[in-house]
Amino acid sequence: MVDYNNLITPEGITRTEITGAEKTQLEAERTAFANKLPERQLKLIKEIRLQKLQETDWWVLRGNITDEQKLYRKNLRDIPANYDSSKYNELLAKDSNGKLTHTVWEKP
Repeated sequence: MVDYNNLITPEGITRTEITGAEKTQLEAERTAFANKLPERQLKLIKEIRLQKLQETDWWVLRGNITDEQKLYRKNLRDIPANYDSSKYNELLAKDSNGKLTHTVWEKP
């Protein structure tokens, strides 16, 4: 929830009250931001996927990629088709060291 008691205007003036219109606008912006969470998550997932594919491009370039490596790269490319927005939190989950924990990210 927004703390409506400690607002600072763009001019740097602290206000202790907020108008109804301002409250409505803030709540609408917050709702819009929350509603776009899946879009932001998918963008991040695609960025991670691209990084993982680029890290393994040399497998393809060397000319003797294994079946496991092919499957890993295929699974990365298929993420948008295989995982809907209900799975984005799982795909982005990290352990205490900041390492992605979903098995789709694990290299063979």
